Amino acid sequence: MKDRHSKNKNHCQPQEAPEEAAASAEMIPLTPAVEAPPPESAEGAREVDALKDQLLRLHADFDNFRKRTQREQAEIGLRANESLLKELLPVVDHFELGLQNAVKAGALAAVADGLKLVYDQFLTALRKFGLEPVNAEKEIFDPHKHEAITYVPSEEIPAETVIAQTRRGYKLGDRLLRAAQVVVSSGPAQPAADSTGPDGQNKEN
Repeated sequence: MKDRHSKNKNHCQPQEAPEEAAASAEMIPLTPAVEAPPPESAEGAREVDALKDQLLRLHADFDNFRKRTQREQAEIGLRANESLLKELLPVVDHFELGLQNAVKAGALAAVADGLKLVYDQFLTALRKFGLEPVNAEKEIFDPHKHEAITYVPSEEIPAETVIAQTRRGYKLGDRLLRAAQVVVSSGPAQPAADSTGPDGQNKEN
């Protein structure tokens, strides 16, 4: 009797419905998958990159504008100085000529020294505006900065070399303000062509 009662008791225990079992399985926690960013986020990142590129271009454009403005201002200053210095160059020439004549004439040392002092001070003042003398003597003749007034033969100085400078040249910054007037060597003198024949008579006859 007991065994049959136990069997009936076990038989009467409620069985888990299939639906409940499926629900329990669904409640098992799963590792969440990494979701891709929504399209709106990718589009926003592209817009940010585009804005950064625009800012970089604007910065580069402004830097170029600033440098160009500085160059233009410097060029304007040089042009203004150029007009003034061109007017003063004849005064410098007269100073040099007076100093040379004083030395040649054997003037008093005090007079020559005084002229030299004024001349040096004047050149120092002009250098503050960018004026620099161009030394031409003993240099190879360069038509870009020298003006040849004559060619003379020379046994000592090679051809196309400046023998003497008759008027000093000047430059303003990197720009030539006035070419130096120079005397240029044509090299050794060429012997005159012999116009007599073997018999000593003139070939032209």
